Amino acid sequence: MDANKVDMYVMTNGKFFEGYRLPQIRERLLSIDESRWPSIQMAQLKDPTISLILSLFVGYLGIDRFYVGDVGLGILKLVTCGGFGIWVIVDWFLIMGTTKEKNLEKLHQIL
Repeated sequence: MDANKVDMYVMTNGKFFEGYRLPQIRERLLSIDESRWPSIQMAQLKDPTISLILSLFVGYLGIDRFYVGDVGLGILKLVTCGGFGIWVIVDWFLIMGTTKEKNLEKLHQIL
């Protein structure tokens, strides 16, 4: 894989992943063949900032968890009104990291 393409991808999409994982992602992308590149570029990654905004405003309904892809947790949060308010506050601190981990899982599935 062309190093310039990979570096551009990492710079453009770095906000979707944890910072300490970027060197690992770069090395993994360098080792793949060119035929997988279009599917990597077309991957729909979730924005951690959007998930935080959703968590702040409608987190008690579980919308943030639905956005990230945790449907079961979203339903549980919806039924319990955000874990009686406690889970909502905890997710304000955790949802961005969760979103970045889900993005990494999606990238690994494509690779």
